[in-house]
Amino acid sequence: MTDPTPTTATADPSTPEPDAAAPATDASSAARDALGRLRTEVGKAVVGQDQMVTGLVIALLCRGHVLLEGVPGVAKTLLVRALAASLDLDTKRVQFTPDLMPGDVTGSLVYDARTAAFSFREGPVFTNLMLADEINRTPPKTQSALLEAMEERQVTVDGEARPLPDPFLVIATQNPVEYEGTYPLPEAQLDRFMLKLTVPMPARDAETDVLRRHAAGFDPRDLAAAGVGPVASIGDLDAARASVAAVEVADDVLAYIVDICRATREAPSVALGVSPRGATALMQTARAWAWMRGRTYVSPDDVKALAAWTLAHRMRVRAEAELEGVTAISVLTSVLAAVPVPR
Repeated sequence: MTDPTPTTATADPSTPEPDAAAPATDASSAARDALGRLRTEVGKAVVGQDQMVTGLVIALLCRGHVLLEGVPGVAKTLLVRALAASLDLDTKRVQFTPDLMPGDVTGSLVYDARTAAFSFREGPVFTNLMLADEINRTPPKTQSALLEAMEERQVTVDGEARPLPDPFLVIATQNPVEYEGTYPLPEAQLDRFMLKLTVPMPARDAETDVLRRHAAGFDPRDLAAAGVGPVASIGDLDAARASVAAVEVADDVLAYIVDICRATREAPSVALGVSPRGATALMQTARAWAWMRGRTYVSPDDVKALAAWTLAHRMRVRAEAELEGVTAISVLTSVLAAVPVPR
């Protein structure tokens, strides 16, 4: 990407700000340019969510999953559909409700009277981008049906493992203000989401642009009419992933990541700190961010830039600290300020 939008190390890590990217000079520049066009293409349908597009691209590069949190009406579903159309990927949406069963997500065996045999009918999880809408409205039994798919990239039914397509990404949404009839995600499932992105309300000018587009006849259900089409391919994504895997992470940067995660576990206001899986995820997202900025190595600033998106949702603040206004983001900000930065 030629003009990504990072979360700077000097600002609140939950608030990405623009930064200049390094020039693309390596063999992966074509893939970077292709993925860089995604924001423009998604912008034909979704206004003012460049940061969210960047986060979703990072997740695709790292083979991770994303938890989107935002109030209703901020274009979370439209964002996913537009991204899928821009990459020519298959996408399916599942509305998670209290009566949703695990088989409704993963698929199930169906008896065929003509052949007197059972055959497997694939569920909506067999797709590239699965939108799990309002995932916290379904009971834990159905939530857990996604764990194998998210971690192993397969579904096991009747003892047979069935691989999922590649790429495969779960993008789950939840409403941060409506808790009636919801089932909070357990820590084990939250830890499997590589990133948690908070979808903001649009700025005044962006919201005015939204109304202007709708007044001109924009139909969010018809992305083709809005001109949204493929600008990158799975081949571009594969090439980008290979380049990200080649990004160097020095030993002192690895130690810096470990020190950050260990500091979250030792913070007095935290009941549950970041796990080793979280440390690995931060290394991967920092690698992807470094590549998006046109570099072949990870810097401490890359680690700081992705720390909030990657780590905050994996932390649990003590109840007494929450009553005093302490949040995972505020703890993480203090940790980033206290942990020595390698030179």
